Amino acid sequence: MRCIINGRGKKVIIGMSGGVDSAVAAHLLIRDGYDVTGLFMHNWEEDGECPAASDWQDVKTVCEKLGIACYSVNFAREYMDGVFDYFLREYKAFRTPNPDVLCNRVVKFGAFREYCRQIGAEYVATGHYCKRDGDRLLRAADTNKDQTYFLNQVLTEQLDNVLFPLGDMLKPDVRKIAGELGLSVARKKDSTGICFIGERKFKKFLSEFLPAQPGDIVDECGNAVGRHDGLMYYTLGQRRGLGIGGVKGEVGRWFVLDKDVENNRLVVSCGDERGLFTSKLYGSGFNVIGAFDMPTELECTAKTRYRQPDQRAVLRLDKNGEFSLVFEQPQRAVTPGQYAVVYAKDRCLGGGVIERVEK
Repeated sequence: MRCIINGRGKKVIIGMSGGVDSAVAAHLLIRDGYDVTGLFMHNWEEDGECPAASDWQDVKTVCEKLGIACYSVNFAREYMDGVFDYFLREYKAFRTPNPDVLCNRVVKFGAFREYCRQIGAEYVATGHYCKRDGDRLLRAADTNKDQTYFLNQVLTEQLDNVLFPLGDMLKPDVRKIAGELGLSVARKKDSTGICFIGERKFKKFLSEFLPAQPGDIVDECGNAVGRHDGLMYYTLGQRRGLGIGGVKGEVGRWFVLDKDVENNRLVVSCGDERGLFTSKLYGSGFNVIGAFDMPTELECTAKTRYRQPDQRAVLRLDKNGEFSLVFEQPQRAVTPGQYAVVYAKDRCLGGGVIERVEK
């Protein structure tokens, strides 16, 4: 469900990002009779690169146009302690984390929601593309924009009294509404990537926090074919940025096959991608969303990255949150540190961190 059809003056605080989605979400809440206030979350301390200042200005401009109050609250400490420290630990362990998933649990549905509750909000709202039906988290009508993957670690109780006004909306219609309202963000480009990196090159940003450990790039037989700048900079299946060119007489391009952490070697292959595929993964920290009598074995669909189409699989889950997924079809470049997210039709059942794969 999108939200209560008649808000009847109920107090709602909506997280405003400075983008078109949260702007239109605020408008829809106003239209439905809610008493709406915008709140901008400042999650990263300025260092000259972060776009927070311009985003905050966009929030103020939008809220003035909509006729609602807006405020900025600093959650940088919560973000640093609960998200960024984890991000660095994972990269230091040569894994590939997804900090946006933790940001939702720790900040947007954690610190932000609690702050709103303390100052008297009856509901909180965000511009996420998803739906909530009781304690169930459901996919959005716009399957291309659905964000349930990024919400897989949100706790069931964190969804209480949360509204998702865009759950039944399509993105083109959201931009159309923004244009009709004369909102300054109607054509603003969607934000992509990790928020605290902004427009900087990822490698440059990471090198400011973690020392580089260069080493050899080797083929599957152990022959050196180049040098890498540090295993943390690469991910499984990566083709760009290897700096080793092609292979005479071979069809295809080099890609990252594995990381030999013990010997600090990046293992690559050329052409044949069969070594990238796996039919089974093991994970930890599985978060079940909503009341659900989870059997020890469940036929489901799952995805191991955001844009991946649903894949048929069998989930096995124990009481400690450790789990395995066996896929009907082998999957390419399943990456430790990322999240495996599980669905029963349109319902997101939750997800957990990928720890290892079985070829």
